[in-house]
Amino acid sequence: MTNPATPAAILDALRPIIDPDFGKSIVDLGFIKNLKISDGDVSFAIELTTPACPVKAEFQKNAQERVLAVAGVENVTIEMTSQTRGRSAAPKGPGPDILPGVKNVVAIASGKGGVGKSTTALNLALALSATGARVGLMDADVYGPSIPLLTGTSGRPEIEGQRILPLEKFGLKLISMGYFAGDNTPVIWRGPMVHGLIQQFMTDVEWGELDYLIVDMPPGTGDAALTLTQQAPLAGAVIVTTANDLSLIDARKGLAMFEKVQVPVLGIIENMSYFTPPDLPDRKYYIFGNGGGKRTADEIGVDFLGEVPIDPRIVEGGDAGKPIVIDAPDSIAAIAFTELAGTVARKLAVLSETGPEIADANITWAAS
Repeated sequence: MTNPATPAAILDALRPIIDPDFGKSIVDLGFIKNLKISDGDVSFAIELTTPACPVKAEFQKNAQERVLAVAGVENVTIEMTSQTRGRSAAPKGPGPDILPGVKNVVAIASGKGGVGKSTTALNLALALSATGARVGLMDADVYGPSIPLLTGTSGRPEIEGQRILPLEKFGLKLISMGYFAGDNTPVIWRGPMVHGLIQQFMTDVEWGELDYLIVDMPPGTGDAALTLTQQAPLAGAVIVTTANDLSLIDARKGLAMFEKVQVPVLGIIENMSYFTPPDLPDRKYYIFGNGGGKRTADEIGVDFLGEVPIDPRIVEGGDAGKPIVIDAPDSIAAIAFTELAGTVARKLAVLSETGPEIADANITWAAS
């Protein structure tokens, strides 16, 4: 008669499974939860650090095969779960809490306008939400808010007590200056007014519990961008650029801004990288240049996250409030956004375990 399997034997069988981001065994990382053995039946959960893990199915298959090979095991039931990790902000002084229920605040930035930053921010947020994560999107581009158009949302947010309730669409919580100003109303504000609005977005909006809050940053390094880098507890930043030299020069300026406030730059996304004609699926036309984003990332010492191709449906869907990740999920561009979202989520998970604590958001800039 075969001796019954033991918890130690099960864990030993699972120990060779290595998480590619942490470089450690899923057993040593504490991913194995609720291990139960009843006669020949074994059940447990594998709790990942993000629902966007690309090797989730591979982990499950590998674990199933390894545990079934253990003497005394007849059946294996594996539940794949996730617990999104987050970087906690350093204790701060008196004043309202800054985004207390948000695990990861991620800035999507560009050195200049016109590179598709807002479209990238929205589609990354949607791709993260599709994995089961709780996601919000803050449109902090107060001078040119575009999230209302891109999502097909409008109307003033409701107020409950002293709290602003974000609008919701596609499973995202949304806030934007565009909900407070008319479509044809120019936004002409001075620095202190911008500062106050962004402060309200972070302290007065009822974001609730979120795994990720994606912040669509204003282009450049002006008042609004500086206010956000000073006050938001940013876990990381992503810089969006195109391959042409002017965009790449401005991308470097954005990187310098985040370095000054010690916000990790997760990497660079090259948007509108190439065009593939529908009738020539094997051809790529590099309209704005080839490989500029990768070269810039290598030069400044950050990761190159990937390319997003030109797809007319991105523009058409944006004008109609139909983001490509929702409207054409099987398109090359939508798949690229989904893969990029997974990469960003995994980088944040690693940072939550290995990176330094987020600096106090209330930073005072000194004249140089």
